[in-house]
Amino acid sequence: MPLNDILTFYPLVFVVIALTVGLLVGSFLNVLVWRLPKMLDHEWRLQARDVLGVPQEAPGPTYNLMLPHSQCPHCNHRIRAWENIPLLSYVFLRGRCSSCAAPISKRYPLTELACGLLSAFIAWYFGFGWQACLLMVLTWGLLAMSLIDAEHQLLPDVLVLPLLWLGLIVNSFGLFVSLHEALWGAVAGYLTLWSVFWLFKLLTGKDGIGQGDFKLLAMLGAWGGWQMLPLTLLLSSLVGAVIGVILLRLRQAKTSTPIPFGPFLAIAGWIALLWGGQITDFYWQFVGLK
Repeated sequence: MPLNDILTFYPLVFVVIALTVGLLVGSFLNVLVWRLPKMLDHEWRLQARDVLGVPQEAPGPTYNLMLPHSQCPHCNHRIRAWENIPLLSYVFLRGRCSSCAAPISKRYPLTELACGLLSAFIAWYFGFGWQACLLMVLTWGLLAMSLIDAEHQLLPDVLVLPLLWLGLIVNSFGLFVSLHEALWGAVAGYLTLWSVFWLFKLLTGKDGIGQGDFKLLAMLGAWGGWQMLPLTLLLSSLVGAVIGVILLRLRQAKTSTPIPFGPFLAIAGWIALLWGGQITDFYWQFVGLK
């Protein structure tokens, strides 16, 4: 029996494969989230030196997503293949480096687990097909962006823009919405937060939202169309307000402390893309207008 038929007629096989691939991708996302901001910072410094006419520093060792090999941040012990198996290595090592016994951050296995479970859920929810496979790619991207934005308050163009174009390309075949709806979803998503940014800046003289959020909402609109934008903004604002207040209380921070909005947009957009129609229908029925 061809593999396509096996994955179609035996959904559990597809779910298991998606879980396995998701765990492996989660391991790569750990590297991406850690290294990409450093790589971008290095690139920006080189560009700034070039613009300012400052002599460039002597090139250092190669640093990208492949090199140097992963190592313990405490003792520089090189992570061997058996120590880099998603989830299992963390359990076998009991959450500690095999060389210096320093604790390994729980963020690594949690990222792998989240990526694996989300991938498996999409496989179960949609079944084998292009929709499931492409939504997994989108989910991996949103997870990486959320983690980077939460730590660095940065939404890298190198992640956002390719996914924006991919959403438009995918919907040129009408996979989720029509190309017309996707195009205007991208335009409306960008202009909505762009308008909020400038209105807030004119009223207060301060930047109220990061410009990367414009592109992220545009990207979500390119995947789900303009119809999903109101729900995305409503959910992200509600969740962001609640979590923001909790974080400010826990950290005893001031209200002026910046809180990244990207993760809330990513979560809300993901929910709206999967269940936006059902949520909207339920609301209209609840208020008696449908």
